[in-house]
Amino acid sequence: MRSDAKGCEVGLSGPSGPSGPGGQRGSVPTVQILRAAGHFAVPEGEPNQYREHLRTADLSIGTYCIPVGGKDGQDPHAADEIYVVLRGRARLVSATGEAEVGRGSVIFLPAGEEHSFADVTEDLSVLVVFGPSS
Repeated sequence: MRSDAKGCEVGLSGPSGPSGPGGQRGSVPTVQILRAAGHFAVPEGEPNQYREHLRTADLSIGTYCIPVGGKDGQDPHAADEIYVVLRGRARLVSATGEAEVGRGSVIFLPAGEEHSFADVTEDLSVLVVFGPSS
């Protein structure tokens, strides 16, 4: 097992064993452990931060962090989106409604729907999955 520059462990074996040297098919790893995904990474006093961890032809995944009191200024996305709240508390406001969200909340937003996090009362760390990648 080795780690790449993004902090991903690569080269894991599947049920039939590795596909090639290091468990990779060509230059694309068969499995990646995204260790940095979901970790809160906004230095104190800094604004929101989004970090993409993986992008394929079918999806992308990243972590979106908003500190307490931070403002979410995102625009609607061209792809369907799933949020998994891993840490913190806030209110999600969208064109079709709003809800209090916290650790364990899983939210689906269709492509093009306006939305934002408001009233962030605890540092918010959200795993974001776009599919297909935008």
